[in-house]
Amino acid sequence: MPEVIADLQLHSRFSRAVSPAMTLSTIAQWARRKGIGLVATGDWTHPMWFREIERDLVEAGNGLLALKNNTEGDPLFLLATEVSCIYSQGGKVRRVHTLIWVPSIASARKIGQEMTKRGCNLLSDGRPIVGLTSIQIADLVFAIEPEALIIPAHAWTPWFSVYGSLGGFNSIDEAFGSFAKNIYAVETGLSSNPAMNWRIKELDNRAIVSFSDAHSGPKLGREATVFTIVGNLSYRAVYEAIRGLGASSIAYTIEFYPEEGKYHYTGHRSCGVRQTPDETRQKGATCPVCGKPLTVGVMHRVDDLAARTDAEVGLSVIARTPFGTDTVMYGSTVFPRRPPFVMLVPLVEIIAEALGSPATSPKVDLPYKRLTSEVGNEFFVLLRASLPDIAKIAGERVAEGIHLVRQGKLVIDPGYDGVFGVVKIWGSDGSKIVSGDKEQLALPV
Repeated sequence: MPEVIADLQLHSRFSRAVSPAMTLSTIAQWARRKGIGLVATGDWTHPMWFREIERDLVEAGNGLLALKNNTEGDPLFLLATEVSCIYSQGGKVRRVHTLIWVPSIASARKIGQEMTKRGCNLLSDGRPIVGLTSIQIADLVFAIEPEALIIPAHAWTPWFSVYGSLGGFNSIDEAFGSFAKNIYAVETGLSSNPAMNWRIKELDNRAIVSFSDAHSGPKLGREATVFTIVGNLSYRAVYEAIRGLGASSIAYTIEFYPEEGKYHYTGHRSCGVRQTPDETRQKGATCPVCGKPLTVGVMHRVDDLAARTDAEVGLSVIARTPFGTDTVMYGSTVFPRRPPFVMLVPLVEIIAEALGSPATSPKVDLPYKRLTSEVGNEFFVLLRASLPDIAKIAGERVAEGIHLVRQGKLVIDPGYDGVFGVVKIWGSDGSKIVSGDKEQLALPV
């Protein structure tokens, strides 16, 4: 049965802090290079981007879209957008980012029109800030498109998520009310992985999905969800896989190392203060330097809401060679029906550290382009390619780095309060560590 790698959360150039190169054709080019077969349109709530979707894409008759000049190897597109709901509920300000997927341009258009009628300024940003509650968004969307999917984005991010320590809720029931039963999945975000989410009992019957939230082409696929599709790829097949209906399913997810995420630990960026959950429980959540509140990180927040310990999840290596290579796959011995996951470092970052050069340098770009043109797409290189084949193109050091990442043999200086963690593949041998550009900057296409 065919597997399809999907990245269903990204942004267009109409969103803040996004590369101006994020056009539909560029998104498709990067998806091909990465090995992504299904990619989000992003930002269909923005009227100007919506016009470009209508201009450059065509409905494929299966709830998905294709480039009008589609060629072999191009991805299909799924109509996916993200909205930022900021509102008061229960005496607190809530800030929740939510993904909305729909199967047709007509549904997207109607939802956008209804949001505008309710006072939402959709021209303000590709990811608009709206005053509607999570309940109101769900009511609006499902009234127009019953087969829409609403998925809390980066569910644990402190500032803007359903479980966020600074703007979220303690449960999906609290956030979505009577529509909680229609929330079939949550998206992990960069600072958590599936095992952390398996600790939350209300997620037992919900899918755990992961996507990149890319603001530039090179960031596509830094997290992704892999679907096993029975029959033809369609919106309905993805919908059923998310819900656990039918024959299609989630095969596994591809994860950023959560420690590398910029909100994994608690801390205060301005003062350089970083604390583990245990340290925060002992010392409190006030910055010892300036006295301001610390940003409570994802790891601590999971501990606060979890009904299970890490041990009770039963995280284990379940497959040492799932791709016929040295890649390790992780799963749960306690919940074996949960889709497993692999943890990767983006290829450009591995090359950057191997060569001792910034991730955006031509010295790094050349072997990256050669590997992804001559050996296979990026996911093939990271997961399946033989190390000798990699070494022939990029050298033994890069091949060694890929082997170490596949095996999880690396050290990460954890991120906190908006500071990305730093991956150290060769951290024990005294070599120079190059973290790469973690900011969302575009490499040349």
